Amino acid sequence: MANEKQLGVGIIGTGWVSTEHIRAFEKNPFTRIRAICSRDKARARSKAESMQLKHCAAYDDYDQMLRDKDVQIIAICTPHHLHAQQGIAAAEAGKHLLLEKPVALDLTGLRALESAVAQAGIKTVVSFVLRWNPLFELIKSFLAEDVIGSIFYAEVDYFHGIGPWYGQYSWNIRKDMGGSSLLTAGCHAVDGLRWFLQKEAVEVYAMSNFSKGNPLKYEYEPNSVTLIRFSDGVIGKVASSVECVMPYVFNIELLGEEGTIRNNQVFSRRWHGQKGWTSIPTILPDSRDVSHHPFLGEIDHFVDCIRSGKESHVNLADAVKTHEICLATEISAATRKPVSLPLSL
Repeated sequence: MANEKQLGVGIIGTGWVSTEHIRAFEKNPFTRIRAICSRDKARARSKAESMQLKHCAAYDDYDQMLRDKDVQIIAICTPHHLHAQQGIAAAEAGKHLLLEKPVALDLTGLRALESAVAQAGIKTVVSFVLRWNPLFELIKSFLAEDVIGSIFYAEVDYFHGIGPWYGQYSWNIRKDMGGSSLLTAGCHAVDGLRWFLQKEAVEVYAMSNFSKGNPLKYEYEPNSVTLIRFSDGVIGKVASSVECVMPYVFNIELLGEEGTIRNNQVFSRRWHGQKGWTSIPTILPDSRDVSHHPFLGEIDHFVDCIRSGKESHVNLADAVKTHEICLATEISAATRKPVSLPLSL
């Protein structure tokens, strides 16, 4: 490894999540941060200095950073509405791409990004970082061992009140920047549901609303309930609220023919003699703090995909399916009708 050239990383965005991307890339032996881009070059330079980065250029021009020959990977850590356009530009520049969610706020942007990535042949990972959370890994191991048998119903819920106390609140409440309850944050729950089931969604039916008075001034309905039918008849539910008054909660319930998983609790009639829930000590996805999220596992996986030439299980092609469910939820809630998948322009 000592003689192997490290991959240079360019970060666009200097907010909260960019700090965790920088830390994870700097810990990986095969990558180093070579550039940071912000609308304010001084802010980019300050970020590099605060993270004690060496040989890191500061940019206020994204296109100029994309032309930097020392940069082979782009990590997009900007507000939601910029992701698709910036992702397309990175793909056209031939850069491997780590994209924060949501990758697009509408179907037109999603399809354009999907096309650009396919044509470029680059490696991608969309930051559904909870796939590396220890509870997620534990559940996946139970499913692989068929502990609860065939799942017939699955539920994953996201409850996180995002108000003035939260850094992204000022733009998150806007329709043109936040998108919807699912797009801005609840998509983690949609992705979790898909990750556990490994099935194709074919139909969505949803409802959404504002609380009385809309005290947080959301421009879109911040609460939604989405029912999802999968190709083999399995049904799922995702509830999402970004105006709830409660600590952060991420619920997981998987009902199988031989047992049930409720977060870190398991009951299975295949475990003979079990009389109640078995609780497994582990790290839960129970914090809104991005420093609590397993970015190191995600980014180590991404770098390994680039070096080995393999595709990620959470590449853009996979993430498109999560985003289609989120977009279908908006359509269904507005029309009060079920929506078939995949979506068409």
